[in-house]
Amino acid sequence: MKKLTGLLLISLLLLPAEALAGHGVRGRACYKEVWREEYVPGNRHRRGYVRRWKDVRRIPCNRRLHRPVIQHHHSNHYDNNSCVEGAVLGGILGGGAGAAVSRGDGRWIGVPIGIVAGSLIGCQVDGG
Repeated sequence: MKKLTGLLLISLLLLPAEALAGHGVRGRACYKEVWREEYVPGNRHRRGYVRRWKDVRRIPCNRRLHRPVIQHHHSNHYDNNSCVEGAVLGGILGGGAGAAVSRGDGRWIGVPIGIVAGSLIGCQVDGG
């Protein structure tokens, strides 16, 4: 009899406490703290204020929130569309056009503007 009592006592100590705590109890309840606020308006003699308090609400413990899993798909999209060739050719043609159109001292500003404008146009034409 002593061996049976000792064996029963040891087996109860080895069982997890959680398995014994909720055994046979359906609809276990948990509690959630909810902070609430209420504005109390003031008047001419007294300022308004905000009243704050904490409510404790009972919620089911087994309730699991099913949140959708948001998966981010990162696509490594590289712009392989280079416009270097078009910019170089457009710059050469634009510089030549700026030199042909401008006269005298205006070439100092006409050629650089032609190069920049030609390179921008050449880049767009090349597909950049």
